[in-house]
This record gives sequence, structure tokens and C-alpha cells, in this order.
Amino acid sequence: MKRRGRVKWTDVPRDEADPLSVALAQRDAGTLDMVRDAIAQRQVALAFQPVMQAAQPGRVAFYEGLIRVFDPGGRVIPARDFMPALEASESGREVDVLALGIGLQTLAEQPHIRLSVNMSARSIGYPRWQEALQRGLARDATVAERLILEITESSAMLVPELVTQFMGDLARRGISFALDDFGAGFTSFRYLRDFQFDLLKIDGQFIRGVAQNPDNQVLTRALCMIAEQLDMFTIAESVERAEDAEWLVANGIDCLQGYFYAAPTIHPPWLTAEAAARVSA
Repeated sequence: MKRRGRVKWTDVPRDEADPLSVALAQRDAGTLDMVRDAIAQRQVALAFQPVMQAAQPGRVAFYEGLIRVFDPGGRVIPARDFMPALEASESGREVDVLALGIGLQTLAEQPHIRLSVNMSARSIGYPRWQEALQRGLARDATVAERLILEITESSAMLVPELVTQFMGDLARRGISFALDDFGAGFTSFRYLRDFQFDLLKIDGQFIRGVAQNPDNQVLTRALCMIAEQLDMFTIAESVERAEDAEWLVANGIDCLQGYFYAAPTIHPPWLTAEAAARVSA
């Protein structure tokens, strides 16, 4: 009788060999479908997080508007569950359009604030994003000088020449630019000089626990020196502890952002104040 050889796990179809991977893939596909439906139905909002001035503790320099997408039950779908997969798709461009539209409307309604909105370099040539920008700028002449567009380091390096021209065109209209997550990618110093960002946001991996981490202290100081040389304001991301905030202020950081100061919220102070005024009236 011929003996059967042992079956290797690599010979088994993937859906039989790795049911966990199949379940995760199905879950991720379901999440993406849910996100696309939410985008189509505009079930989104901006959550606002303050960026604090280091020189004047307690004073807000500006707010960052972070996109939030809601499932059919009204719960927030974590961005980490869909943004990496959505980034290169048209749905990713539509997320940028919605975020920009809400941000520009907020700036028009709240003339006392400055606001940053995230975008991908891929959206520069997307007609609907450009249309949303032009509508917002035409609606209120003061919006441009209060708008900050944030582009991640990795996104900027996809098409650096296009980003440089885009920034130059909009800077002449008063719009500012922030390089987000700096240090997490591989920006060439030549491009960093050519981009001419106004603000440099140091990635949170260097900031968390910086008061007790000599390596991160050296790196953070180096990034601050680069920003100073290129005439950019520095922002420390992911500030979560008082001792880290104290170290950053003592070492020349310009602004700080993180849960130590406030979590992002869809109920920002100006809406809370308006609601209280209506109740008292």
C-alpha cells in the first residue's frame, strides 16, 4: 500500500491554511465599503485639536482639523483602519475634498481662528479639491491667511517638483504650509530647502518620552536646528506628558500639540460657547 506523503501547510489553499488572514481581509474590505458609503453620504466631520504656543502657555496658535468618518451607528471609524488603503484611491481624494470644505466653512464662520487641514500631494491635481479651495477662498477674503495646509513628509516626496510649484502659487495668496510627521520619512534636504514650508511638525516618535530619552533629545534638537536655519516654526507632535512639554519648551520648540493639552474633539470651544450663549438667551 502506497503511503501518502505529509501535506505541507504551503500546499493548502490560503483560505484553509490561514482563516485568521481571511477573516481580517474580509473585515478590512467591509470597513472600506463602509467608509466609501460614509464618504458618499457625507457622514464625516472634523475633530479639532489645539496647537499651543510655547512662549505663551495656555494660548492657542491654531487648531488642526482631523477628519472623522462615521459608521451607520454614528461611531467613529478609526482612521488607521482605512486611510493607508484609501490614500491612493479616488475615495482618498474625496476625503481631502470633504476635509477642506469643512475647514474652509469653519474659517468663514469663525474669523478669530487659524486652522490647518491635512491633504495628500495626490490631491493637488484633483479637480474637485481645487474647486473646493477656490470656492472657499472666494467666499471670504480673510480665509487664505488663516488656512494652513498640512502635507506629510512621505506624501510630499511623491511629486516634489509639483508640490514646490503648488506651494509657491498658493503662498502668494497668503496660505501657509506645514510639513507633517517630519523625521518619519526620507525627505532630501535639498527638497526641504526648495519646498519652503512655513511650519515643521516633528514626528511623535521623537517626542514621546523625550525628557528621558537622550537619543530623541539629540534628534529633536537637530530637527529644530534645521527648521531654524530654514526659517520654519517648529511644532512637537504627540506631546503627552508634562515633563516632555517642559523639556521641549526649554529647548526652543515653538508650538506643542498633543493629548497633554487636549484631545481632538468635534465639539470645539467656539461651538460650546455658541451653544451656551443660546441657552442663556
